[in-house]
Amino acid sequence: MLGTMADLPPLREVIAKHGLSASKALGQNFLFDAQLLGRIAAIPGDLQGKAVLEIGPGPGGLTRALLAAGARVKAIEMDRRCLPALAELSETYPGQLNVVEGDALAIDHDDLMGEPYAVVANLPYNVGTALFTRWLSASKWPPLWSSLTLMFQLEVAQRIVAPPGSGAYGRLAVLAQWRSTAKLAMKVHRSAFTPPPKVMSAIVHVTPAGMPEGVNPRTLERVTEAAFGQRRKMLRQSLKGMPGAVEALAELGIDETRRAETLSVDDFIALARVLG
Repeated sequence: MLGTMADLPPLREVIAKHGLSASKALGQNFLFDAQLLGRIAAIPGDLQGKAVLEIGPGPGGLTRALLAAGARVKAIEMDRRCLPALAELSETYPGQLNVVEGDALAIDHDDLMGEPYAVVANLPYNVGTALFTRWLSASKWPPLWSSLTLMFQLEVAQRIVAPPGSGAYGRLAVLAQWRSTAKLAMKVHRSAFTPPPKVMSAIVHVTPAGMPEGVNPRTLERVTEAAFGQRRKMLRQSLKGMPGAVEALAELGIDETRRAETLSVDDFIALARVLG
């Protein structure tokens, strides 16, 4: 018989029972608000019977909402203290939750999932950007993941969805937007967490889009890294270390005295295409 949220004790009781506290070293902040967690789980759409990857479930707050939505969840958790609480959750939702102990940065997610999947996670702050850029840099496109629904610090979320010319626009925006659609789905106040972080948070939702032809993702990564690595400098300075880059600017009619934040995502795509 399938379990329901009503069969579960309040999350605060589970945390007290297992003596859990958020680990600063692991970038943990716990969410208790079931209604808020339900809203986050609804962002990717209908999850009934769908495969979902969750990173850093902690005591299982978001996991509960995903399971209640009917998802089949594989969760990667490196904090052993949380495993007993997650095991109890598995018993309530038999066959729906598989917890893998380990470092999400060291695990091949496609191999783990073995089928198309959505990623939904309140990412630990200390590994969030590294995981995000890894998903965006998949060599196979469209990727096996169908969407990314991720919690970030608000400042990072704004960098992901930023338009050209804005102060937040940079490498992360280009990587998120050149073959994906990225939107800020929801802001989350710091008071929703235990312990409250020093900054506001936000949920970003990303879906794969068509990949422009003739573009090597690694070249695009190198171009954006060079251009935004010295963002205050003109492009002729920031790109001079890349063979052929300054000549490519001339070929495309891009003024070499411009700065990186003034180039559109399409400009970077064109530049990467010429550089091959």
